[in-house]
Amino acid sequence: MRVEIKARNNAELIAKLGESLNEDVTEVYINLRPTKEILVRILERAPNVRKISCPPSLYPKVSKRVIAALAQMGIELVPEGYPRGRPRKYNERTIREVQNLLMKGVPAKEISTRMGIPLRTVYYMIERTSKADRT
Repeated sequence: MRVEIKARNNAELIAKLGESLNEDVTEVYINLRPTKEILVRILERAPNVRKISCPPSLYPKVSKRVIAALAQMGIELVPEGYPRGRPRKYNERTIREVQNLLMKGVPAKEISTRMGIPLRTVYYMIERTSKADRT
């Protein structure tokens, strides 16, 4: 069983670990740097845990000794990324379709009307395409 625990500080995380973990848990995701104290709490509350993950930005800050000690116990500590920022509204297929229409010489205003995309967004896609071509 996988458990995701998110907190604003270590004290809150430790409290949530006490509430959320049990013997059935095998995977844990925490959004803070896994300190020795946090890892000890995880191991106390979830003795069957095999994988602990944290954000990729915090993973390099974890002691190599801690990672090695966990590995000796058969526990994997890995960085796990969640997509950051706002999700894209238009998929790659739509963007390619806009680019194809542009190459055929269709005006931006007509592309906007045909595809139901705001005119400003069409101009943004044109700008992004021209920048990619220059690189």
